[in-house]
Amino acid sequence: MSPTETEHQREGPSMPASPSEEDVLHSNLVPPGPSRSQRQYERIGEPAGTSFFQTLIHMLKGNIGTGLLGLPLAVKNAGLVLGPLSLLCMGFIAVHCMKLLVKCSNHLSERVNKPFLSYGEAMHVGMENVSWLRRLAPMGRWTVNLFLIITQLGFCCVYFVFLSDNIKQVVEAANSTTWDCQVNHTNQTEVGGQSFDSRIYMLFFLPAFILLVFTPNLKFLAPLSLLANLVMSFSLVLIYYYSVMNIQLPVDLPRIGKAKDYPLFFGMAIFAFEGIGVVLPLENKMQKPEGFRLVLYVGMGVVTFLYISLGTVGYMCFGDTIAGSITLNLPNCWMYQIVKLLYSFGIFITFALQFYVPAEILILPMVDRVSGRRLKIALDLFMRAMLVIFTCFLAVLIPELDLVISLVGSVSSSFLALIFPPLLELLTFHTDGLSPLVVIKNVVISVLGLIGFITGTYIAIMEIIARNNLPHNQNLTDHFMIQ
Repeated sequence: MSPTETEHQREGPSMPASPSEEDVLHSNLVPPGPSRSQRQYERIGEPAGTSFFQTLIHMLKGNIGTGLLGLPLAVKNAGLVLGPLSLLCMGFIAVHCMKLLVKCSNHLSERVNKPFLSYGEAMHVGMENVSWLRRLAPMGRWTVNLFLIITQLGFCCVYFVFLSDNIKQVVEAANSTTWDCQVNHTNQTEVGGQSFDSRIYMLFFLPAFILLVFTPNLKFLAPLSLLANLVMSFSLVLIYYYSVMNIQLPVDLPRIGKAKDYPLFFGMAIFAFEGIGVVLPLENKMQKPEGFRLVLYVGMGVVTFLYISLGTVGYMCFGDTIAGSITLNLPNCWMYQIVKLLYSFGIFITFALQFYVPAEILILPMVDRVSGRRLKIALDLFMRAMLVIFTCFLAVLIPELDLVISLVGSVSSSFLALIFPPLLELLTFHTDGLSPLVVIKNVVISVLGLIGFITGTYIAIMEIIARNNLPHNQNLTDHFMIQ
């Protein structure tokens, strides 16, 4: 989920800039222009626009990240049968909500004679379309942008926890790691000897993250970002291979999980499906935007297949011992330890891309208020460092990967992916005679999202409190290793 991990690049004519949630978060409406049917699409960084294949790749990149690795645990929380079926249903609903967002943005952009509306701007204009909500329209845009920022900072917190847990496992198991990967089902990575709290690893990586976000221009990270995408793809292939080859038959796992664990499934699943923030920039950048619907169906079809397949085979392979990230269950041999290192490198680079969005929104207005180039640079670097420290502080407070993912998904992703799009359609077309079935359908989706938000947030917080009453090292042993 997640956005995301798209490249937020606007500079550099030598390579196509990837659409990003930054485009969604700009607070000022774009300049007036001809209607959508009378003009070529306005481009952000690439005059020619992106092709069908390029847009499809960006769609895949925007939806495949750390959330994918946590889906085996999500399937465990829902059950071996109910989990995949629920992921399939959520995939259909997520695609439908993405389609609604594009449809509403297109309609509203024509109505206000603008070339392009972002997510927040579409909500703003949609609320202005209802007379008794007109005065609250700016609050609608701010609310959407707030949840987008929460989501991005949540991604950054997840990256801190993911990196610390995986590197901790590699480092502390190094003395017993071999090149022999012919292991049995129960030979997952076990840490022997002295074990340090994962929070210490977070603090160790903090300076590196701060230096990373000091990068003055994201185009300098473009080569590393490409390399990160390649190594993460290679790692994912090896993870699939190990999971499929080590499924123990017959499979004796619960078909339906415990009811109290299902909200945790919802949070982790909707976190993974959180790619809605890149939908509008992707559609706007296409050479032939009318073909975006096919991109959406093909791209999200592939994404949903990956989610269901890895979630299912990962749970079938590791059973009740599955961890918050399937990488933490990989065996104690150097090939799979290298997989953890490669994926961690990809997540480290992606941190800068995800951090760029909230930094642009929260820091730039403050920097613009001061005068003097040196003072602007100093304030910008100071605020970036403070924002990274803040995300690290949040990760230290909740050093449980599965619960951080579930909490972020329940709190912010449920609103962005499920609650807001149906409401936006009601606002946009309320004077056009929506059928009762459409109204009921939209209300049901939003209510389901709201129920998921309430129950997922509550259960995640209760689990966080319960686990914090245990020694963290014992908690890691219970969740990440087989005795």
